[in-house]
Amino acid sequence: MTDQRFNPLAADKRWQERWSTAGTFEADDASSKPRSYVLEMFPYPSGRIHMGHVRNYTMGDVLARFRRMQGFEVLHPMGWDAFGMPAENAAMEKKVHPGEWTRANIASMRSQLKTLGFAFDWSRELATCEPDYYGQEQALFIDLFEGGLVYRKESAVNWDPVDMTVLANEQVIDGKGWRSGAQVEKRKLSQWFLKITDFAEDLLAGLGDLKGWPEKVRLMQENWIGKSQGLQFHFALAEAQGDIASVEVFSTRPDTIFGASFVALSADHPLTQKLAGQNEALAAFAEECKAGGTTAAELETMEKKGFDTGLTVTHPLDPDWQLPVYVANFVLMDYGTGAVFGVPAHDQRDLDFARKYGLPVKRVVSDGEETAAKYVGNEAYTGPGKIVNSAFLDGLTVEAAQQTVIDRAQVEGWGKAQTTWRLRDWGVSRQRYWGTPIPIIHCDDCGPVPVPKDQLPVVLPEDIDFETPGNPLERHATWKHIDCPKCGKAALRETDTLDTFVDSSWYFLRFASQPDDRPFDPEVVKQWLPVTQYIGGVEHAILHLLYARFWTRALASIGKLDFAEPFESLFTQGMVTHETYKHGDGSWLSPDEVEKNGTDWTVIADGSPVTTGRVEKMSKSKKNVVDPDPIIEQYGADAVRFFMLSDSPPERDLPWSEAGIEGSWRFVQRLWRLFISVEFETLENEDVKVRRKLNQTIKGVADDVEALAFNKAVAKIFELVNLVEKANPSADKREAIKALARIVAPMVPHIAEEAWALFGESGLIANAPWPEVDESLLVDDEVTIAIQVRGKLRDTMTTAKGSSKDRLEELALASEKVQRSLDGAAIKKVIVVPDRLVNIVI
Repeated sequence: MTDQRFNPLAADKRWQERWSTAGTFEADDASSKPRSYVLEMFPYPSGRIHMGHVRNYTMGDVLARFRRMQGFEVLHPMGWDAFGMPAENAAMEKKVHPGEWTRANIASMRSQLKTLGFAFDWSRELATCEPDYYGQEQALFIDLFEGGLVYRKESAVNWDPVDMTVLANEQVIDGKGWRSGAQVEKRKLSQWFLKITDFAEDLLAGLGDLKGWPEKVRLMQENWIGKSQGLQFHFALAEAQGDIASVEVFSTRPDTIFGASFVALSADHPLTQKLAGQNEALAAFAEECKAGGTTAAELETMEKKGFDTGLTVTHPLDPDWQLPVYVANFVLMDYGTGAVFGVPAHDQRDLDFARKYGLPVKRVVSDGEETAAKYVGNEAYTGPGKIVNSAFLDGLTVEAAQQTVIDRAQVEGWGKAQTTWRLRDWGVSRQRYWGTPIPIIHCDDCGPVPVPKDQLPVVLPEDIDFETPGNPLERHATWKHIDCPKCGKAALRETDTLDTFVDSSWYFLRFASQPDDRPFDPEVVKQWLPVTQYIGGVEHAILHLLYARFWTRALASIGKLDFAEPFESLFTQGMVTHETYKHGDGSWLSPDEVEKNGTDWTVIADGSPVTTGRVEKMSKSKKNVVDPDPIIEQYGADAVRFFMLSDSPPERDLPWSEAGIEGSWRFVQRLWRLFISVEFETLENEDVKVRRKLNQTIKGVADDVEALAFNKAVAKIFELVNLVEKANPSADKREAIKALARIVAPMVPHIAEEAWALFGESGLIANAPWPEVDESLLVDDEVTIAIQVRGKLRDTMTTAKGSSKDRLEELALASEKVQRSLDGAAIKKVIVVPDRLVNIVI
């Protein structure tokens, strides 16, 4: 007799080996089936997978398995985003090579992922740190260089003094490096850039076509691209400074020009630099500014500081109106013109600055009935209103005033209409070892020369030294020395490596096609791309997703691809969270270090009290992580997978709980008891209720999985299982139970395979089709009717759908509960709503 309890430890391993041996999930490029490309964002190989990984990949796995059962040829690959600073940090701390550390982590995480039975095509596995990947990336970089989309210039950069590398603006959080936490400095370095701004308009317009993307992600990208239309104009200096006679500014609010109070320059503005050469105090202030914030968010929140240059400029609409010129720490040279004019009454940043330095604050947009020129208070008014205190603009709407000022500026020659973008070209140079070497050779005579493609890949040297901070490639004795491929003279390799976001900007193409002699075969890629469903965290909304969209467009512009958008649909899953615990000394405790005694938590080791904190995203820093391995060993892969799908809508955070995983394990055992019952029941009667619920479940679960509404699909499965368990013992439930195995197969594949074999079916359930739906059974023939007396529910009855009003009234009045409620009272009328309710009025 078959065991009454399902043994996941034996079953999990057995079926994972079967899938691997059979190559079950390897995608066939030559297949004639319709294609579906399901992809989760590939992980950084930190050494261990966490529950966030488990949830992310379980969602993608269910969809991939489901689509295979629907008859699609499915590509569902896995790889590793393997370059980056953590490996270099580990090399310095642990005295190991970054490659050794990274590859060991990959092996560990690959093993962990396989224990969960994910339907990955492991034959296409890639790691961005391997020469066969980054060599092809170098080839693409050269293609973009030759296509005019790569250039080098000296630029102010965000410098991380601990990681000793440049950071993109997006990698600076609250003025600190996103990995090191060090205060970021500004430096000027020669950097390589990709011309993402050439595609700004197209990247913005393309968001409108991404109907399968979350609105919040599209809005985040729209704001980051930041298209602004306004007026670019100049303020004439009252006294020219050498060859500088005016200050150029750009404003999206030219309607507020009569509210101008000051002009502010960035620390890197040419006029600032000229003045600083003659003023030590100003030079010192400029250096202080360069050590400050670098992102728009930081500039909004930091303390506003300024330096009065003593210069003034003339207002373009009033020759007698002089405005003071300051150098300010909240103005960046890389944004706009590196100079702004301040309108304190209607911009909070400007108001903070004006109040600090005692500058005029004049209202020029009415606040409801308030029109007084003198503006009081410390909160700027940024709402709607008519223009006031502004000469010929008074009484106009904001929009009409903007156009009026632009028209006048263009006619009088002191300004012009202009469109600007918040988006800046992508600086991709990084001063570190563990990244893709930029394939450029610097020759004194020939300038920057691409490495000939037949000499790719430019491989990282193995003999490197991390004892000294900084880039080991720069210090390497021989690696950077090479002859120029053009003239043959001695030259130097580029020692910067590429930003790791370049690696993840095209990996989805390499998954689809992996020829040895080129990055990808465009014809094969065309069969798979764009990715049908992409799944990953919303934290990648700007960095990764915007760069990937740009990279695809860039390759299309040079004829490598014939599509622009890489991801047709995007889903951003919620995080896995857990309660936090603190020791009395303030140190964090992990969940396996504490236990609950009654209503209190204590440390297992010594019984000392524990303070419980908020439920937060699992993080190593707060130690509120749950290691998947012991959970899988205790409950099996299917229970873990099922819990990840069942307890919360997938777009919301999922709180981890022991009760939740235990409940999922119990449900897996319930499924097993149903599956093994098929062996012994040979009954003849057919339960129509069960068949109807089965077909509704087949249809409903399919719709929910397609919509990634996994928790709703789980609820429908629960309903079916409950009904089958309670069905008439003399009924034949074999059809429902065997179909149930296929319905749950994408979610709990190991127990489903075990049941499939138990049923005597040939082959794997992973290759079985999704159950067919009998459309005639999707509609219920019976309905439950509520019976009310004077509007209060007294009973319910189940009757044939479409019963007449007279029949429903007759059945309602025959109810014993209704008769007790009436207690002999006269009935005034009976209100019948067919198929819904009967209300008896007394």
